[in-house]
Amino acid sequence: MARANRHYIPGCFWHITHRCHKQEFLLKFEKDRLRWRYWLFEAKKRYGLCVLNYIATSNHIHMLVVDTGEDVIPQSLQLIAGRTAQEYKSKRQSFWSESVAVGDERFIQNIQQELSGRIPGRSIVSENGTTSLQEPQSSYSTLLGGKRAF
Repeated sequence: MARANRHYIPGCFWHITHRCHKQEFLLKFEKDRLRWRYWLFEAKKRYGLCVLNYIATSNHIHMLVVDTGEDVIPQSLQLIAGRTAQEYKSKRQSFWSESVAVGDERFIQNIQQELSGRIPGRSIVSENGTTSLQEPQSSYSTLLGGKRAF
């Protein structure tokens, strides 16, 4: 279903709610909320976004803003959400966050055998003289058994 047309009327007040991707708790740590706030104030400087109030929770934000021009709000949200997501993704792609175990190849094979039935798809990866047991990429989900956790 197509979304309704948006109308930008200078001087109007807007309550904006923006959820994290897949309703994940990407803003649960203070450092992530501080980076989000940094990009909020960067949008204020770049585009003149007029923010009256805001709150950043663990998986969504609320903002009360004044529309000061046709493209101010969309450009600001694109900057804030886009840069916050880029920083979060680059932080999560570290070697250590993906590894279950690191050591020599025989040790990794023993660990893989002990954990074999718990999570399928684990693989042994050797890079730069280091061998590690890595899990398949998956995102955190707020769904438990097909039902919402809240």
